[in-house]
Amino acid sequence: MGAVENRVTVQNVGTVENGVTVENGVAVAKGAAGKSAMDLHGILLVDKPRQPLGAAADGQPSVRLPTSHDIVQQVRHWSCQRRIGHTGTLDPMASGLLVLCLGVATRLVEYYQGHDKTYEARVALGCATDTYDALGQVVARAAVPHLTEARLHDALAAFQGEFLQKPPIYSAVKQAGESLYRKARRGESVTVEPRPVTVHAIELLAFTPPNQISLQIRCSAGTYIRSLAHELGHALGTVAHLCFLRRLEVGPFSVVNAYTLAAIEAAANTEGLSALLLVAGSGLGMPRLTLNDDERVRLGQGQWVYRQGSITRYGLSTDTAADIAAAYDLQGRFLGVVRAHTTEGKGTVWKAEKWLAQQLISHDNLHA
Repeated sequence: MGAVENRVTVQNVGTVENGVTVENGVAVAKGAAGKSAMDLHGILLVDKPRQPLGAAADGQPSVRLPTSHDIVQQVRHWSCQRRIGHTGTLDPMASGLLVLCLGVATRLVEYYQGHDKTYEARVALGCATDTYDALGQVVARAAVPHLTEARLHDALAAFQGEFLQKPPIYSAVKQAGESLYRKARRGESVTVEPRPVTVHAIELLAFTPPNQISLQIRCSAGTYIRSLAHELGHALGTVAHLCFLRRLEVGPFSVVNAYTLAAIEAAANTEGLSALLLVAGSGLGMPRLTLNDDERVRLGQGQWVYRQGSITRYGLSTDTAADIAAAYDLQGRFLGVVRAHTTEGKGTVWKAEKWLAQQLISHDNLHA
């Protein structure tokens, strides 16, 4: 996934909220093992399991697969951190990479959400479900025609590139402020508008006759592999559903570098969770803007900074939505996200959009 600095900020805070106690002037909380935990700021790569978590209310093994929210709640409990968010959901049936932002890094979630994703998927032909995956109710069955690898390659080629895709009605897509799956579960009629997606690459890993297709897919954010599996069935003259999904990559992050829940719990119980975190700002994929001390102070105070040179000099496009950069100080420490608002003559005016320096770096080190 490339070199991403494995350094996290631990912040001492002087206020007490929601019953959190203070020890030596630092707000702390007690975890499941009774350990004290200070606020952490950084990126945690989690390998989401496909197995159920814990036990049901009656003490029997749980059969409910974990949602992304369940993983966030579990890590929140172990780490004693109030502020944790993920950068993109995984369906309960899916396993693999879940990128979590802790502490002040939650302010960066929006910038991580647009990253491309890579998946390993398995499609079962001959059976369709209402959710387009193996957890749904069977709604159709059809014979599977004789298929060759050449026929499969031809069908898959139609799903590469930019096209409009309809998300499943059982999905987290919002309609009138409510998730579609909530409406569907109530039996309401749901109309789903197609959305533009991009499949950068789709590779046939294996075909196991008569009805199992294994794929690797690299796609844009917002692409539903369940919908792709459903549509692939129709393209092959039958019906289909997704029976396996594992997320391998999110932008520059790889599941190879992710931690299991067991490893995260063990680290939290020994007060070693900070060692698992990447520094906030890792893997943003933005152009880098290095600031001198005066510029850093000005931006931190809400003022603007003028730089000679056009926007394109900093590797940015002229599209306003893309005119952002990751700001660093002269020591190479991440400070926040800045935006080029206007240009004056041959120069560029920068202002802070998300300024995290005060939380990420101590006051004494920054002299700000």
